[in-house]
Amino acid sequence: MTEKSSTPPKDKFVREDYFTCPIYYFDKPEWVEPFNKASEKYIEEAKKNNAATIKERNKKMGNKGDHAMVHHSTSLINDPAFKPLQDYIGASAYNLLTEQGFDLRHHRVFITELWVQEFAKDGGGHHSLHTHWNGHISGFYFLKASPKTSMPIFEDPRPGRLMNLLPAKTSDTLTDAAHQVYYTVKPGRLIFFNSYMPHMYSVDNAYEPFRFIHFNVQAFPNSITGLHNEKKKK
Repeated sequence: MTEKSSTPPKDKFVREDYFTCPIYYFDKPEWVEPFNKASEKYIEEAKKNNAATIKERNKKMGNKGDHAMVHHSTSLINDPAFKPLQDYIGASAYNLLTEQGFDLRHHRVFITELWVQEFAKDGGGHHSLHTHWNGHISGFYFLKASPKTSMPIFEDPRPGRLMNLLPAKTSDTLTDAAHQVYYTVKPGRLIFFNSYMPHMYSVDNAYEPFRFIHFNVQAFPNSITGLHNEKKKK
């Protein structure tokens, strides 16, 4: 084993970045009020569906309220109140994938999943690290959020990197040494990212309500969607 030289080389290396992992965002504050209102019935329904589980758990473990629960709605896809959001997501996802270099001339983009969720009012709500294997683009639209609430945490998707991880000089500044990004959010913030990006949500302390819409988008070949056959008939 040879120790590094104490004299650094004078050569100035040219840096080239490959395999980047973009996160896109745009602020749409005008949707916060109508989508909060439209999502209220879904959150109430989710809380009712969780009530029996919470009651049974509290009977065994003591009264913890809805601690650590995530109230997860049924699908919003067929609700016309969310059509403006779906139209925007679909068009944006297509443009972003095209911008990344994917050839979608023979594909159609579909929103495969769209739901709203709210973290427990008694705190502890969170999500463990995961990816969305069944999508190409995923994202969130935040309805109730602040610096005091939970936040998404994105993790470097390269598994080989974590096998030999070195400590970072600082956690205050985002550098190449970082393997996680803590993403501060606010109401009206819309985020897009590639579905292979591992992400989780930090534990919420219930200082303020935390609610957001989650979506997954997938590009399907025209031969699967039936569009190819329709064009042939014409």
